[in-house]
Amino acid sequence: MPERSYAWPEGHWDWYQHLAFKHGVRAGEMIFVGGQVDKTPAGDPLRPYDLASQTEVVIRHIDTVLKEFGASLRHAVKLIAFYANDGSVDEAAFLARIGHHVLNHTGASIGGGLAITLVPLPCLALPGMMVEIEAIAMLGREGERLERITANPPELPPLPLPFSHGVRCGGHIWTSAQPSPSRQTRIQSPGDLIAQTDAAMTHTKQILEALGADLDDTVNLRTWYRGDGTRETWALAARQRAAYLTAPGPAVSALPTPNLPEGHMTRIDAWAMPGANGNRAARTYADLRDAWQWPLDLPQVAGLQCGDMVFVGQQVALDANGQPIAPGDLMEQTRQVMTSTRDVLAAFGLTLDDMVKQNSFYQGEADPETIVSNQRYRSSFYTEPAGASTGVPLPSFPLEALMVSVETVAMARHGHTA
Repeated sequence: MPERSYAWPEGHWDWYQHLAFKHGVRAGEMIFVGGQVDKTPAGDPLRPYDLASQTEVVIRHIDTVLKEFGASLRHAVKLIAFYANDGSVDEAAFLARIGHHVLNHTGASIGGGLAITLVPLPCLALPGMMVEIEAIAMLGREGERLERITANPPELPPLPLPFSHGVRCGGHIWTSAQPSPSRQTRIQSPGDLIAQTDAAMTHTKQILEALGADLDDTVNLRTWYRGDGTRETWALAARQRAAYLTAPGPAVSALPTPNLPEGHMTRIDAWAMPGANGNRAARTYADLRDAWQWPLDLPQVAGLQCGDMVFVGQQVALDANGQPIAPGDLMEQTRQVMTSTRDVLAAFGLTLDDMVKQNSFYQGEADPETIVSNQRYRSSFYTEPAGASTGVPLPSFPLEALMVSVETVAMARHGHTA
């Protein structure tokens, strides 16, 4: 039974209103850190529009949260960095800066062993906020740093330390987003969404194979693509990804990201859970009647359980015919996605209070009122203390009239393991 503990470091930054979510949660060997930002304990942004200074502070905040569990950045296995980019940010330099600050906390001896995904956006939740980074770490039962294996296939551009294209730790594998920013190589097929989706899936497959797994071991697949909020663009990438997946596939999230660097059309990262000795790990899938559906038949699932882990793919406000519910109504669509998230978890005998990490993407700009309303409403579905959360605004979603997308990771407690 994974024991739960929660972290809220003394004097740490806060939101504008009290929420059930905590900065970090540990369950067994897994630690999840919600999106960290540069704010005061009263919720006000600090060092506005200064990406370099905010990045240093945010990395320090992640380390502070991890230390509440007896861990540190040395134990991190995956980072996702959301950052504001109007086209003026050198992504490769930004990636190197994150690595520099991580190494300052861990020491150069850590080498590789950390996967990362960069997600450039028009803005973050508040004016002047430039970066929000979330983390996953693994800590042994006795507080030891668990052994990890890294993969950096020679055909892929090198990443700056301490980052690797793939990391295997315990029964888990995380990949860095493909394609990855690099000073050494130019993006393949600039402007071609289908070709870049094909390349990203091929790279992900190569990384997984180097770590003794394959795409069928994937439990969670995230896609960021240069989209315009239309079904046509979403369908192009969705069909291409689907060609690499076997039904029933992983839980999937796919979101338009119009601020990818020039020529870049998509980024894809994966979380896989291979079995021992080359065997496929057992998994079960959510069997939901009358559930909402995408307007395409895709080899992805609403939710799956593998071991103690339960992954709920992105939930959006569609009906059983793939049509939007309550178009343009953020709060009602939020209610719909939280209700469908609860229903998926219930298929595994779990509740929303078994959540360890949730990401909410909502239509909006850098506006306190929007994020406060969305946070407060989502928080009301949970019993305090709740797991870690990240909330990020987007200008559009995969289909017209959608306003919000929520993805969730939960962990089964005693009596619910598959």
